[in-house]
Amino acid sequence: MLNRLKSAVIGAVSGLEATNGATDGVQYNKATLAPKFPYGRPHFLGLGDDEVQMSADHKLRPIIHPSKPLPYNTGYAECVNAGKSRWNEDQAVYRQGVLSKLTQTDVGNIQKFSIPYTYYGIFDGHAGVGAALCAANQLHHIIHEKLVDAQDDIWIHFTEKHLPTTKHRDLLIIGALESAFREMDQLLLEDRNKYQAAGGCTAIVSLLILGKLYVANAGDSRGIICRGEKFVPMSMDFTPENERDRIRRLAQEQPALLGKEFTCKEYLSQPRAGDLGKTVMFRDAYMKGWAYKTLQPEDLKVSVITGHGKRSRVMGTIGVTRGFGDHDLIAVYQKLPIKPFLSSHPEVQVHSLLPTENNEVLVMATDGLWDVMDGAKAAEIIAKSLTAFEDKKFVSAATCLVGYARGSLNNSWQLKGGKPASCDDISVFVIPLLPYKLEYEELLQKCSSTDFKDSCIEVSHVEENGEVEEEVSEC
Repeated sequence: MLNRLKSAVIGAVSGLEATNGATDGVQYNKATLAPKFPYGRPHFLGLGDDEVQMSADHKLRPIIHPSKPLPYNTGYAECVNAGKSRWNEDQAVYRQGVLSKLTQTDVGNIQKFSIPYTYYGIFDGHAGVGAALCAANQLHHIIHEKLVDAQDDIWIHFTEKHLPTTKHRDLLIIGALESAFREMDQLLLEDRNKYQAAGGCTAIVSLLILGKLYVANAGDSRGIICRGEKFVPMSMDFTPENERDRIRRLAQEQPALLGKEFTCKEYLSQPRAGDLGKTVMFRDAYMKGWAYKTLQPEDLKVSVITGHGKRSRVMGTIGVTRGFGDHDLIAVYQKLPIKPFLSSHPEVQVHSLLPTENNEVLVMATDGLWDVMDGAKAAEIIAKSLTAFEDKKFVSAATCLVGYARGSLNNSWQLKGGKPASCDDISVFVIPLLPYKLEYEELLQKCSSTDFKDSCIEVSHVEENGEVEEEVSEC
């Protein structure tokens, strides 16, 4: 049972969950309620209980990959952190689904059309694994429901060439993703008094449907498309650093959210009592530039955004500004709720698959990878891996990415050049895009064929227990 984990360790060498305390400054209070979903690794990894325990070995940090092929041999690999939290707080999922449409022809036959789609998601938990587990188990169901709600219109825009199909269909699918993210966050809010405190998580998902790739991101996980050694970003990181303007303007509009401790003003350096009466440089929430003012006692309040880069924090507490959960999160010292400044709204980017070429891939990964690697380095590793490996090349590429970011253990985890390696959880998908282009072209051909147009299903009405139901069968 454990051979696969042991071999993975050998091959890869070249917020505490449910405890009181803090992870990256995020407070997490233990609850007496049971968790909604038990801890585990992604189902597609096929790990037994013993293997799940071994996967969380912080000293070995084994690199794990699926036991069975994913769709189109998609690559996936992961490894646990170096002791930051008890469990791996990342979660990943993939699902394949179908949207169906029945239409009646002029002669009374019923045609059935099917639109396949594939969904991938990665969720990076903080302050526990609960929110990431909930998102991995529930978000795809919500997205499917949203797509079903819009499937008639999606199908119309797919089949009727005189309509502006691309624009309208994109808006429908983007709207389905946006509303599903909001509903997922609302579900965590409703569940917080029913189940063990879930903490929060970032989310990045991809949806491949009708010749398009839709990437929805809320947080600091990242997606890029790699073509050879070049890459195209498919997401942006949402951190206090790059959402500084949004958060400060919200604080200015709703000053009650700041209590008596924080301010929406920003200073080059935090003013001190000894600076009172001095002229200092500042900017208010409505300002892009800087101005001067004489420092007053009220200016000693702490800015709602502190720090810079990866060290930036909202109210000195959390380093991401979008995602799910965190409904009970409070500022570390001032005990003020932080959720009003956090958003579940995703940025959705759209990419057409029609010009896709061989070996073009989507890389989706948590910040455990991107903390030590940029897009250019990822593309370089992917290109070399796809050339070097013939069998399971996308799994090998994902494993190489994780192996590079994790580094090797030499007193501490280090990259090859001796720089610090990632000590965070690392999860990576490497998704080949060409098969989805070919899948779409096959669907187009099927829809335009005479045989498909003439195919039908028969609908009869059956009375059972006093109720009339439809019974569907193929002609």
